[in-house]
Amino acid sequence: MNEFAFARVLHVLGVVLWIGGVAMVTIVLFPAMAQLKSAAERTEFFGRIESRFAPQARVTTLIVGLSGFYMAHILDAWSRFTELRFWWMHAMVLVWLIFTLMLFVVEPLVLRKQPAKTAENDPAKRFALAHRMHWILLSLSLVTIAGAVAGSHGWMLGE
Repeated sequence: MNEFAFARVLHVLGVVLWIGGVAMVTIVLFPAMAQLKSAAERTEFFGRIESRFAPQARVTTLIVGLSGFYMAHILDAWSRFTELRFWWMHAMVLVWLIFTLMLFVVEPLVLRKQPAKTAENDPAKRFALAHRMHWILLSLSLVTIAGAVAGSHGWMLGE
């Protein structure tokens, strides 16, 4: 197997683990957490799950970013970023950038630093916002994946 094929395998496996995890959290865990009786239970449960998922998400987003950059470099595909018909390339970078900022900057440096009382001010509102944000990010991710698969197999906009 050549290096490019290996990079593509790593890229796809990374996306499957990363976005599959986001789907699991969004579609299964948030509704399960909504059934818990108190905000304290939801916060504690989410903290336990997040502490196990965040490291995996960080590793897979790094793998996806590095393998994507490598493939763009090997293919000398940088000009694709100047053409609208390769919109999924922009979307992949955007999704990766959003998640990378969330996983490496916002969550550890901002959200964890907030005083605990902030979460207690209106836990129902914070929970609803977190669930809504997960749905938005998952939807954007799925549209990007669909576009990347279709586009990489020749299905271009306007063609």
